[in-house]
Amino acid sequence: MFTGLVEETGKVINLAKKNASIEITIRGKKVVEKAQIGDSIAVNGVCLTVTKLKGSDFTADVMFETIERSGLKRAKAGDIVNLEKSLTLATFLGGHLVMGDVDCEAKILSITDKGIAKVYEFQLDENHRNNMKYIVEKGRVTIDGASLTVIDVNDEDGIFSVSLIPHTIENITVGMKKTGDFVNIETDLFGKYVEKILKFDNFYNSENKEKNQKKSKLTMEFLQKNGF
Repeated sequence: MFTGLVEETGKVINLAKKNASIEITIRGKKVVEKAQIGDSIAVNGVCLTVTKLKGSDFTADVMFETIERSGLKRAKAGDIVNLEKSLTLATFLGGHLVMGDVDCEAKILSITDKGIAKVYEFQLDENHRNNMKYIVEKGRVTIDGASLTVIDVNDEDGIFSVSLIPHTIENITVGMKKTGDFVNIETDLFGKYVEKILKFDNFYNSENKEKNQKKSKLTMEFLQKNGF
């Protein structure tokens, strides 16, 4: 689990593409400090497990599911990536709880100056616009591993915007990208759990309504008749 607060930007050193996976080697001084084999490091928001360590470099395997959902399918040597080591109970939680499980990608539609900030407008692919239900105005969204605040949402067209101050632009990869580039998106975890609970409750209540009524005489009608 992560916070969405990027610790540093690193560089992709090597990619070894296999039939259904990629072995990726990345250089990142801060995240490698005290790291061990088996630790988790978020690379542009993708949670990867360290399989090798050498100096300031770490290597990880990227499985097919991750390749399909994220921009790592377009990664190449020399690319700059956002890096964050997994949090501990002592970690300052300044962003929000991020799992490192990318939902989909989004394309940068526009970059507009607004005062000292820049407003970035993103659009989800048509096949993944169901994820818009988890993106809400003034809520949080993870873009290439960075926890950012949503300032505007257009559900119908699958569009949302964030505003970045100069400090943020200088310290995350989104600030290096241009219109037409793609970013990794992870939506808010809590919205997914709420949706699952509501769906399950509706299904369970529908399937067991008759059975539950037979088991118990405590109904809404009974409560209303008795002043509740």
